[in-house]
Amino acid sequence: MAAVRDSSVLEKLKRSKSAKVKLAVSDIDGILRGKYMAMEKFLGVAQPHPHGGFGFCDVVFGWDSSDQCYDNTQVTGWQHGFPDSLARIDLDTAREVPWDNNVPFFLGEFVNPDGSPYPVCPRQTLRRVLKRAEKLGLIPMCGMEFEWFNFLETPQSWASKKGVAPEPLTPGMFGYSLLRMNQNRGFVNALMDELALFGVPLEALHTETGPGVFEAAIAFGPALEQADRSILFKTAVKEIGARFGIMPSFMAKWSQAYPGCSGHVHQSLSDGKKNLFADAKGRHGMSRLFESYLAGQVACLMEFAPMLWPTINSYKRLVDGFWAPVKPTWGVDNRTASFRVLTASAKSTRLETRCPGADVNPYLAMAAVIAAGVYGVEKDLKLTMPPITGTNKGAEKIPRAPRTLMETTRIFKSSDIARDFLGDTFVDHFAATRDWEWRQWLDGVTDWELKRYFEII
Repeated sequence: MAAVRDSSVLEKLKRSKSAKVKLAVSDIDGILRGKYMAMEKFLGVAQPHPHGGFGFCDVVFGWDSSDQCYDNTQVTGWQHGFPDSLARIDLDTAREVPWDNNVPFFLGEFVNPDGSPYPVCPRQTLRRVLKRAEKLGLIPMCGMEFEWFNFLETPQSWASKKGVAPEPLTPGMFGYSLLRMNQNRGFVNALMDELALFGVPLEALHTETGPGVFEAAIAFGPALEQADRSILFKTAVKEIGARFGIMPSFMAKWSQAYPGCSGHVHQSLSDGKKNLFADAKGRHGMSRLFESYLAGQVACLMEFAPMLWPTINSYKRLVDGFWAPVKPTWGVDNRTASFRVLTASAKSTRLETRCPGADVNPYLAMAAVIAAGVYGVEKDLKLTMPPITGTNKGAEKIPRAPRTLMETTRIFKSSDIARDFLGDTFVDHFAATRDWEWRQWLDGVTDWELKRYFEII
C-alpha cells in the first residue's frame, strides 16, 4: 500500500504546474531547515528506499539556533568536515503551501547509508519511541496546544532595537477576547484558513492572558503526524504573520511581567479501534493502562526534562504561582498539575502533559512524554500518588523541577531510562548540545546585570 501511495504522490507531482518543490528537515532545536529544489531534481531523489534520498549537510545537527557550531559533539563537527548526510523524503507528508503559490512541500528525515535511522535525527528519535509502543500493540495519539506572543516587528526592526522592548500586537490582559481577535481578523482568519489548507487543521484559536498572546489547539491525530503538524505550525505562523507585519515568538517567557508560553501535549493510546485510556468502571474513568502510563510520566518524566525545557529561557517560565506547573503532579481536570487527566467521554479521555513550553522541538517533546508513559506500561507501574486538588493542594512534599538547563541535562545524561528508549548516541549528542547552550549563557552579559551592577558596584 505504501508503494502505491508513494507512486500516486509522484505521479501527481509530474502533472503539477510547479517547477519547484519546497522541503525541510528538523534540526536539534526544532527549527525547520530547508530549501527549494527544482522539480526534475526532486523527482529523481524522491524515489522510495533504497534508491531515494539526497545529501543534506549534517551541520544542521552540529550548530545551534544561531548557526554557531558546537565544540563538543562527536556525531558531527569540524573534526568530520561537516559532510552531507542522507536525507530521505517522506512522501506521506505531501502538502501545498497556500501562501506561497501552492508550491508542493515535503518533510524529510535522516538515514544512514544502509537505510537505518540516523541516531540524532529528531523525527527518527520519535519514530524509535513509537516502534517501542507498537511492540505492545499500542498506537500513541496526540494533540498539541501552543501559546505564543505576537509583536509588531520585522527582522530588521527587531535587529535595530538590539533585542529590547518589542511592541506587542495588542495592549493589556484580555483572554478569550473577540474584540482583540476582530482587531486583527485578517491575521486570525489567515491562520485558521491557510493552516487548514496546509494540512495543519486547528481545533480552536483564541487570545490568552497577556498583550498580543494567542493560543491554538492543533487537531488530534497519530503522534508522528501530530509532530509534523506541530513543527509546521510554528514555522507557518511566522510566515503568515510576516505578511501582516507581525512577528510571532514561541519563546517560553519573553517578559518577567507576564505568564510564559506553553506547548501542552495531549495523549491517548489506541489499538486502532478504540481509546484504551477509557474505562467507565475505573478510578476517575481511567483504565489500568492509563494509570500505568500516567504513573510512568509521574515517575520518570524528569529524566527526559531537557527535551521539554530545552533552552536557558525555558526555566524562566517555571515560576511558582504562575500557570506553568513546577512539580510532577497529577490531577483530574486540574490545570495546576503537570499531568491533567481528562475523562469527559470514552472518545475524549486523555492525558494532558502541561510541563512543556512553546519552545520545544515537537518531535523530541512527544518522544519524551510517550517514552515516559510507555515505560510505565512496560513496568506495569501502579499509580500510588494521589491526585492534587485545588491549587496544588497535596503537592507540598513533592520536590519541584530543577531550575536550570544544566541541572536537567545532568539528570538526562545519566538516565538509564532515557538511554534505553532514545539510544546512547542521541542522549550523548543532545546532552552535549544542551551543555553548549548553557556555556553560551554563562559567557553572556545580560541587561539584568547591567541594570543591577553597572552604576552601583
